Amino acid sequence: MTEEAILRGCLNSDAAAQRELYNRYSAKMLAVCYRFAHNREDAEDMLQEGFIKVFLQIHTFENRGAFEGWIRRIVVHTCINILKKNKKFNESVDIIHATGIYIREDSVPAIVQAKQVVECIRMLPIGYRTVLNLYAIEGYSHREISDLLNIEESTSRSQYTRAKAMLEDILVKKKIMQKPKQDTDWLAAVSLR
Repeated sequence: MTEEAILRGCLNSDAAAQRELYNRYSAKMLAVCYRFAHNREDAEDMLQEGFIKVFLQIHTFENRGAFEGWIRRIVVHTCINILKKNKKFNESVDIIHATGIYIREDSVPAIVQAKQVVECIRMLPIGYRTVLNLYAIEGYSHREISDLLNIEESTSRSQYTRAKAMLEDILVKKKIMQKPKQDTDWLAAVSLR
């Protein structure tokens, strides 16, 4: 099925099209949920709630930008809303479900694995971890993060700066990476999407 046929079918509440949409995007979206969830069950619950919202809001997709990106935004917002609702800013994630890591520059050793980085990210305090996930991994601006989390934009910026410094220290202490020789944005070289 083409993406257009899936979208058309979902707009008509066709179960086969909905199943195809879920099968096509659920694995990627589950990886997103794992970065916010406490455990596998919580991530799966977030995923299910996210896809319910996708199906309920599919009529709002305007073919501006990637369909996958639209789904991803709904899933991220669902995760954040669940955390806020349940006041569950949890401190762990199932590392086995981390997705691949891509290195875009030489400042981070090629031996770095996604599981190691995700394990280190989960060691961050929940505020730092959430801002880091939203800014560095999901690509939200500090203004968008401040609106999403009901915090000041300056708080988002400082939490990101502190999270990045703390993550760097953790990665260096665990010998996953070497301390950068200069003040570079080494985190921009890593993509955990």
